Amino acid sequence: MKRDILDLIQDVKARRQSAVLITEMSSGEQSLLREDGETRSAYGAPLPAVEDLDARLDAVMARDKGEIVDSEAGRYFIQPFNPPKRMLITGAVHISQALAPMALATGYDVRVIDPRSAWATPERFPGILLDQRWPDEVMEEIPPDRGTAVVTLTHDPKIDDPALEAALQSDAFYIGALGSKKTHGKRVARLTEAGFSEAQIARIQAPIGLDIGAISPAEIAVAVLAQTTLALRGPRRSKAA
Repeated sequence: MKRDILDLIQDVKARRQSAVLITEMSSGEQSLLREDGETRSAYGAPLPAVEDLDARLDAVMARDKGEIVDSEAGRYFIQPFNPPKRMLITGAVHISQALAPMALATGYDVRVIDPRSAWATPERFPGILLDQRWPDEVMEEIPPDRGTAVVTLTHDPKIDDPALEAALQSDAFYIGALGSKKTHGKRVARLTEAGFSEAQIARIQAPIGLDIGAISPAEIAVAVLAQTTLALRGPRRSKAA
């Protein structure tokens, strides 16, 4: 790998951006496609004339796994570089106690945010990073990006709403909020009054989690993690027509 490509990859990682490296396997020539929001910038060798290249790159990035592509233009290895997955959970509640270690086990950097010191304790969350600041303070310091899932679980608008407002202004790939349809209706009214559009508010998954009939905190945590996985990876197969 050429030094300039390596330096670019290191910069991508430092900025929590995404990139995909395309290597022509016979010559070793490499192209790096760097993503910054909706913008893609190419570096190195010209991009290969591979059929449906954009779709192939999107699929590799979604799976977060490299693949070999054979085409008339040659044989290429496509390698993704995604930012580490991160989950910001507001509310040191019972669901969080189940969700945080599950998310950690599946590769997320997990942070539980709750200014209520009686709830956010190491005894209740062993091995989990706790942050006792208000969510807007935390998310100003570490803004949610396309590798971030934001999960709000307190039922307290004073804590959840600032987190949702920060998430809605970001590229977070998943935004979920606990609460019934009635609770979410009130939340929608507050966010609308705060200036958010219908399309922005529609990004919130509420009631949170896949509908699997979950009742207990642990079951709800399973439903939430499954929904974040679906948002990140997409379905493995399409429904039959």
